[in-house]
Parts: sequence; C-alpha cells; structure tokens
Amino acid sequence: MREWRVLIAAAGKGSRAGLPYPKTLYPIQGRPILARILDLVKAHDACPTVVVSPSGEPHVQGMLTEQGLRAHLVQQVTPKGMGDAVMCWRQSPGWSPRAHVILIWGDVPFIQPETLEGTIQAHVAAQADFTFATRHVASAYTVVQHDGQGRVCGLIETREEGAAAGPAPGERDIGLFVFDADKVLPVLQADHPKKFGRSTGEHGFLYLVGALAELGLNVQAVPIATELDLVSLNSMKDIEAFL
Repeated sequence: MREWRVLIAAAGKGSRAGLPYPKTLYPIQGRPILARILDLVKAHDACPTVVVSPSGEPHVQGMLTEQGLRAHLVQQVTPKGMGDAVMCWRQSPGWSPRAHVILIWGDVPFIQPETLEGTIQAHVAAQADFTFATRHVASAYTVVQHDGQGRVCGLIETREEGAAAGPAPGERDIGLFVFDADKVLPVLQADHPKKFGRSTGEHGFLYLVGALAELGLNVQAVPIATELDLVSLNSMKDIEAFL
C-alpha cells in the first residue's frame, strides 16, 4: 500500500506582494496561509515537507514554532521554477519514492476540505497517475486541454503560449495536485521541449500534464473546485476581501 505524503511549495519571497517575508506566512483571518494549509492536510501527513527559500526558512521555522506545528523544511537554494521546487522534495526526510503525493501551492489559503478529499478520492478511484482539481471560470490564466475523446492532454499557461488576447473562459487548475511519485518524478526530471518556460527560462511544472499524457499515463482533471479554492496571494488585491 502506498503511503501519503504532503508537499507544499512555498519558496516565494513575497516581494511581488510587497511583503518583507514569504507570502505563505501572510495572515488571513488571523492565521498564516501556511498554517491553514497544514491544518487542512494533517490527517494525511502529520509532518509535511515545505519547500522554502534560504532567506525564508528562518521565518517559516519561527511560525511553525510559534504555532506548535511540524514540517520538514527543505531549501530551494536558487529560484529555478516550480518543477525544480518539487524535485527538492527528494532532500526531505519525508521523501518516499512510491508515495501518493498531495502537492499544494503555498499561497492558496482557502482550499476546502471537500475539494481536497474529492480530489484524493477521484485519484484513488480512477487508479490515476496524476490528478488535479479544476474549475471553469470566465478568465483562465491556466487552461486544461482535452483531446477528441475527452481525455486530459495538457495544462497550459497563457503567458507561456503568448495568448495575445489574454485570459479567456476555460477550465483552470487551483494549485492542488495528487500524483504517484514513482510515475511522475522521473518525467519531471527528464528532458522535454516544454520543460523550461519561454518567458521565464525556469523549470516549470504544469507542462508535466501534457508530458504525462504523451506517455499514455492516466491524468485526471476533477472539476469540483469552488470560488474560494481559486483565491491565491499574488498581490494584496487578490485577498483584500478576506482580511
């Protein structure tokens, strides 16, 4: 039986949001975002792995101590992209090469328990290799692609595709993914034409959906996310309604 492991990608420094500390520590309704995420996932992993920046690690460790929370902290020494951050998991005491992995972006404060559990249940029921929660929205910065048979075949970032008209209606991810480590991490490590972003030059993560589909692996998009699940802290205006 596979173990469950939680990985939280939280190496952002907070500079784009105008913060002097990692944005995952920003308090939403009196509780840091990271603490909210740790509360959400504790039934699946009592000591998740959190990927942090070198400058952010003392801040994150301080919050954990203050809140009485546990996590393994691993550094992404250089900001090389989200795919690189996920690969940093191998440095963690929580690393397990055959685990079911729950991956959550560290700036999403309102992932609902029902959304998390629904995504996990869909992954297990379909015996999937990679599953992610989605929602149909009027302005999608990431867009799920399906082939002629309705199977998921890609997840694109509009900025990487050079969409001149900008975001349009579509099905987008919310920063919550469930995958099997032994199936997904080798593909994330391997060469791929879309591994490095055209606009950023960084090792991305979302290209992985198309890469897995190309290999015939079982990729599932689960359109169960709520409006609250969509909230993320990129700039202060994104969360000002919830303060």
